[in-house]
Amino acid sequence: MGMYLNIGNAGFQSVRKGLYVDKTGLISWINQTLGTKNKLTCVSRPRRFGKSFATQMLCAYYDKSCDSSILFSDLEISSDPEFSQYLNQYDVIYLDITWFISTVQNIKNIIPYLQEQVIEELCQTYPLHENTHSLPLALAKISELSGHKFIIIIDEWDALFREVKEAEDVQKEYLQLLRGLFKSSLTDKMIEGAYITGILPIKKYGTQSALTDFREYTMLQPKKLAKYTGFTETEVKLLCQDYGMDFEEAKRWYDGYSFHQIKSIYSPNSIIQAVQNEEFGDYWTETETYESLKYYINYNLDGLKDAIISMLGGEKYRINIRTFQNDLTSLKNKDDVMTLLVHLGYLAYDSTAKEVYIPNQEVAEEFKNAVEYNQWEGVSSALHKSDELLIATLQQNEGLVEQYLDEIHSANTSVLAYHNEQSLSCVITIAYYTAQKDYTLIRELPTGKGFADIVFLPRKHTDKPALIVELKWDRSAQGAIDQIKQKHYIDALKDYTGNLLLVGINYNKETKEHQCKIEKYCNSSMS
Repeated sequence: MGMYLNIGNAGFQSVRKGLYVDKTGLISWINQTLGTKNKLTCVSRPRRFGKSFATQMLCAYYDKSCDSSILFSDLEISSDPEFSQYLNQYDVIYLDITWFISTVQNIKNIIPYLQEQVIEELCQTYPLHENTHSLPLALAKISELSGHKFIIIIDEWDALFREVKEAEDVQKEYLQLLRGLFKSSLTDKMIEGAYITGILPIKKYGTQSALTDFREYTMLQPKKLAKYTGFTETEVKLLCQDYGMDFEEAKRWYDGYSFHQIKSIYSPNSIIQAVQNEEFGDYWTETETYESLKYYINYNLDGLKDAIISMLGGEKYRINIRTFQNDLTSLKNKDDVMTLLVHLGYLAYDSTAKEVYIPNQEVAEEFKNAVEYNQWEGVSSALHKSDELLIATLQQNEGLVEQYLDEIHSANTSVLAYHNEQSLSCVITIAYYTAQKDYTLIRELPTGKGFADIVFLPRKHTDKPALIVELKWDRSAQGAIDQIKQKHYIDALKDYTGNLLLVGINYNKETKEHQCKIEKYCNSSMS
C-alpha cells in the first residue's frame, strides 16, 4: 500500500467505526459507468457534506491491494449482484490536492511536484524503462505494457482555484495535467473510471468547461446523485429515532437543501455532530468560519445587500446562474456572488423557480453573524432589538411595539424601505428574527378564507403563546384584527391548544409610523 497508489481501506475503516449512514448505493451507480463514455464523474458540494467520506469508501471498494469484503458485507452494496465483480479489482490512484498544497515548498512547483511523487510510487510497482516527468505519459506506458487500467480518485480537486486564487499560471498548468489524464486520445486505454470531488464545478473559460468529458453533479444540479449529496429525510428520521433526538428540531436546524428528485437534504456533518453531542446548534463554525460569507456578502454590487436582507426576511430571490465562471475571482454581479454561495452551502437553490434562499436555522445564524459584523445599518439594529420587540408583543405593550418598529424602520430608510405589504412583511420578519428560537414562522399560512400574513407557532420546548400577525398598509391595526376574525384565520390552528395572540400592524405611509393592536384570543371573542 502506498501514499497515492492503492492506499488501502484504513480511511473507510475509521469511517465505519463512527456514526455511519450507508451511502454505498453510490458504488453501484459508479460501477455502471466504468469503462464507458460516462466513466468520468465530478461531484461538487460544500464542506461538511461528506465528500472525503465518499472518496475513502471508493478507495476501499476498488483498491486491489486490500480485502474490504467484511467492511461492506452489511451495507447496501453487498446485495448488488455485481458486488464481487468489482470489489478490490483495480489499481487506484488517490490524490488529495490539499496535501500537495501543504507539502510543496514552492506553490509554483506544485504540478511537477505532484507528478514526480506519483510517478516515483508507480515505478515501485510498474518499472518504467524510460524516465518521464509526465504522469499521463507514465500511465499510458504502463497501460500499454501491462494492459492494466486505473481508477483515479481526486479529493478537493479545485483547491488550487480556492486557496491559490491569483496563481493563474499554476491553475492553467494544473488544468493541462487534468486534460492529459482525462481528455486525451489515450484516456480510454489507461483510465477505467474517475471520481473527483470539490466545492466548485469545473472551471469555465468563456462558455466552455475546461474538461468537457466529465459528467458534473453540483449543488445546482445534482441529478441522479441528489440522494448522495447529504442525508435524506428518511435517514435523518431513523437517526433521530435511534438516538432519541427531536426530528422537528433537526429539520429546523439542518434541512432546507432541495432538489428536483429529492426534496429534503440535510447537512451530514451537522446532523452527526448534533447526534453525537445530543444537542442541536450551529456546528458550521467547526469546519468553516463565517469569514468567507462576510467577505462575499460585502461585495459592492448593486442589489446584493437588498437580496440578502430579503432572504433574511424569509423570501426567495430569483437569480441567473449562467454567468458564474466557477471560480472565486470572476464575480461580476450579484447573481455570481449568490451562485457561489450556493456552491459554498450558504444558500439553497430551487431549480424550478430559479430562486435562492437561506436553507435553515444553522445557516441563518451565519448570515446573522456576518450582517452584524459588517454592521449593516438598520438591519443590525433590527436584529439587536428583536428580543425586546418579542417581549413587548407578548406583554401586549402596543405602544412599545410601535416604538420599536418605528425605530427599526427609521434606522435605515433605504435597505428597509417599504414599497408594499410584501416589503412590510419582510421587515416584520427581520424585526422578530430571534423569535425563531422559540417559534416556527409560517408566512402566508392558508386558511379557509385567505392567507394569514405571518403565523408564529410555538415549538415544543416553549410555553409562549402562538401569534397570528396581520399586516396592513395605510389602513388600520384594528382593521387587521377584524380581518383575522372575519376570515376565521384562527381555524388554521385548529389542532393548536395553547394560548393565542392576535396582532394587527398597520403602516401609515404619510406619517411613516406604525400602529399596533394586540388581543388575546378566547372563544367568546369570536361570538
